Amino acid sequence: MLQNNSVLKIKIEQLWNKFWSGGISNPLTAIEQITYLLFMKRLDDLDLKRISDAEFTGEEYISKFAGEFTLPGTKQKMDKQTLRWSHFKRMSAEEMLDHVQLKVFPFLKMLNGDESPFTHHMKNAVFIIPKPALLVEAMSTIEEIFAEIEKDANEGGQAFQDIQGDVYEMLLSEIASAGKNGQFRTPRHIIKLIVEMVDPQLGNRIADPACGTGGFLLGAYQYMVTQLDKNKKNLLPDEDGFIRNSVSGLLTKEVSDILNDCLYGYDIDVTMVRLGLMNLMMHGVDTPHIDYKDTLSKGFTEYSQYQIIMANPPFTGSIDKGDINESLKLGTTKTELLFVENIYNLLKMGGTAGVIVPQGVLFSSGNAFVEARKILVEECELKAVITMPSGVFKPYAGVSTAILIFTKGSVTENVWFYDMRSDGYSLDDKRTKLEGYGDLQDILMQYKERDQRKESDRKEKFFFVSKEEIVKEKYDLSISKYKEDVFEEDVYEKPAVILAKLKDMENEINKELSELEEMLG
Repeated sequence: MLQNNSVLKIKIEQLWNKFWSGGISNPLTAIEQITYLLFMKRLDDLDLKRISDAEFTGEEYISKFAGEFTLPGTKQKMDKQTLRWSHFKRMSAEEMLDHVQLKVFPFLKMLNGDESPFTHHMKNAVFIIPKPALLVEAMSTIEEIFAEIEKDANEGGQAFQDIQGDVYEMLLSEIASAGKNGQFRTPRHIIKLIVEMVDPQLGNRIADPACGTGGFLLGAYQYMVTQLDKNKKNLLPDEDGFIRNSVSGLLTKEVSDILNDCLYGYDIDVTMVRLGLMNLMMHGVDTPHIDYKDTLSKGFTEYSQYQIIMANPPFTGSIDKGDINESLKLGTTKTELLFVENIYNLLKMGGTAGVIVPQGVLFSSGNAFVEARKILVEECELKAVITMPSGVFKPYAGVSTAILIFTKGSVTENVWFYDMRSDGYSLDDKRTKLEGYGDLQDILMQYKERDQRKESDRKEKFFFVSKEEIVKEKYDLSISKYKEDVFEEDVYEKPAVILAKLKDMENEINKELSELEEMLG
């Protein structure tokens, strides 16, 4: 959607520039402060809409702005209505900054009650917009962004919540440098592909042990909401060919409660945890379970808890040997391997995972690499290995990656390989949308129909390899090990024909040389 809306792109650029020139130059700090403002605006809009819907349907709804709010550490009470965006936006600049900083932000931090993960992780959050002018300008630009979203939703037929999600994703994409922990965003279309392949269902417990801003959890939520939509046949595919609807207002309270209670994420960066919580809440998940935890460390004790796990764990760096969880037996400090084993441990029997790994995991010959692949082939049904081109994670990283799909406790007979050549976007730093869907929809179709295929041709983009052959190759999962190259036979002319042509060329050159000599003579 944003590919086609230059107005929204310009507004988002303006927002970034205002924060930059206003003295907040760290992208992570800026996105956090922008998120708080977006959250305040969206909270007010959603609450007013739910009040209106409840009046129309006759259902009961208790507004988040009903009653009074007591400022923490004081006995001062205030009417919650004064904490609405639509109320404080009419204040003078100086008054508004004080009001947002000292009253609205403390209210925001306590939003889900004392016990919620949101309140817990917002405890140390600070509102650091320093100047009244910056707050006024930022709020004005956000109002313009929301007005443009509304216009786009009315004209284009795409849900407001989806477009707002796109805007937020675009803001998140500005965190353009991989952090020291090797964090970088997973493109939304790759998330959608993996979600479709693992097929989460209502009632499944779903986790991401390195969740960042919550992209996979959000992808699972939107996929399940779409499956529950009775009108999904009327929905048009998005720019990547996927059918999605995230209008959670269509859900019954019972279904909404089940969805709210099934998404679990963990991250070792508290800023990411806060962004992840707000990302999901802005998309309609009222009480996401995202927590600050190192899932590889001794302090993390969960085992066999989840039916679905999706992750793009950090590829770089290693963990302190003394802090590695005792359940991890690979004997390595490399995080990409420890996460593969950890995801296997966290899955329930019969549970399915979709995991992105650097391609080195597929073929490296070190003991821990071989053992990790052995777990996938011997202890699981390794359903698919999809290699992706190296530009998929640009501009964050140029590393070549692969998607692994596996189910714990089932038996591997054949592994399905697919050599993705295009994900529908240019593979340079700009990642411009190309015409069509690249290989995305073909991967999905071929994957879903793979069991109906009796034969496979290793000269094609996709094919099967038997478990026996993989075991014989020391569990090597690189596609190049098994793919048959297609050689085109060059047809050469007969030697006599080539000699005749050379003679003609020689005669022509001699003729031109003679003419040149005559001209000079």
